[in-house]
Amino acid sequence: MIKVEGISKQFKLYRSPADRLREIAFRKKYHKDFVALDNISFEVKNGETLGIIGQNGAGKSTLLKILSGIVIPDKGTIHVDGKVTGLLELGTGFNYEMTGLENIYMNGTLIGMTKDEIGQKKQAIIDFSELGEFINEPIKTYSSGMVMRLAFSIAIHADPTCFLVDEALSVGDAYFQQKCMRKIQEFRASGGSIVFVSHDMNAVMTLCDSAILLDHGKLISSGVPREITDLYISRICMKAHKGEAEVTIMNTPINNEDHSNISTHEIEFISLNIHDRTGKIVTHIHSDDEITISFSFRSLRSVEDPTFGILIRNRYGMSVFGTNTYLLGQKNDPILPGEYTVSYMMKIPLQPDDYLITVAIDNNGEGTNSFGEYLLRLNDIGTLKVLRNDRVPLYDGVTNLHPVICVKTYTQSIKGDIKNG
Repeated sequence: MIKVEGISKQFKLYRSPADRLREIAFRKKYHKDFVALDNISFEVKNGETLGIIGQNGAGKSTLLKILSGIVIPDKGTIHVDGKVTGLLELGTGFNYEMTGLENIYMNGTLIGMTKDEIGQKKQAIIDFSELGEFINEPIKTYSSGMVMRLAFSIAIHADPTCFLVDEALSVGDAYFQQKCMRKIQEFRASGGSIVFVSHDMNAVMTLCDSAILLDHGKLISSGVPREITDLYISRICMKAHKGEAEVTIMNTPINNEDHSNISTHEIEFISLNIHDRTGKIVTHIHSDDEITISFSFRSLRSVEDPTFGILIRNRYGMSVFGTNTYLLGQKNDPILPGEYTVSYMMKIPLQPDDYLITVAIDNNGEGTNSFGEYLLRLNDIGTLKVLRNDRVPLYDGVTNLHPVICVKTYTQSIKGDIKNG
């Protein structure tokens, strides 16, 4: 378990190395104070995973360095039951002039392993990293992916009680990333705690039990991963908004959860309904049904270049499908003050489950999910209940790709080639 109470960290920023000497010699301030973390508190219990999200400069990496003991906080306390290791900034704790094998001993010692313990686990570390003969080469000759393999292998074999994972994991190839994630899941299942920093919101919602949002060193909010990731995306939209009307965040309670919707209050939501092929409003559908999701709203202003979007997520908040008229290359007529209905017609080849519907209206598309004005975003405003369709064969996964499997024997192929010849 990790318990963090009121930790703060401040750094001195100098314009040049000479300013450090001037400050000592003249006893005058030649630096700027930068607050990296300000009164941060949270707790991670055994077997739980905490996600930490935030934009660059939010304090995520500084927090991980404090948890790992690399940086000492100015204020606050940290209580850890056992050893903390992890995968932080790539190459942390390595000497690039030394071989991979030498770095196993050096890095292992830095994270609290004894020489005998390293000797016993050396081969397991090498085998997991799959570096082969490269383990005897200086790591300055390694690619970034090879450095990540070695760093992760050492850290996970140190028998930690808490494992820290930063974005460094993203530099590995897909095969080794999956291998690492399986190892992390095994570690979690055995009762280990995980602190996970990522810009991948789907990964945070899938892997984490709880999440916190940092911004400029302050803890903005903590709670269920889906709520925190929605708040994070909403704050990004607020910063990117260029319209005259200010975007505000509305915490709307739906099914006992707070949803961070954004609005300029120039467009009012009226209703959302799901229709079957006959146009009848329904409360549930069957897998592979064709449906229409209709979203009605009232506009209080003119919108010159509107874009209408829809997002379908599973119960964990992971995106299943999302698109908008800008991505579809569909140019819409301007909106004038009044009431409108937008219809999204689609086929739903999804596994039986409950899915959540998000709708959005924006203005002046500038790129993929980038707009001049973010007018309205309603997260999980409706539920799409999909039931089993007896006419559809069973399949695994989320969506049905309707495959056709053809089996052709080798002898048939040979006969066909001879005949054609």
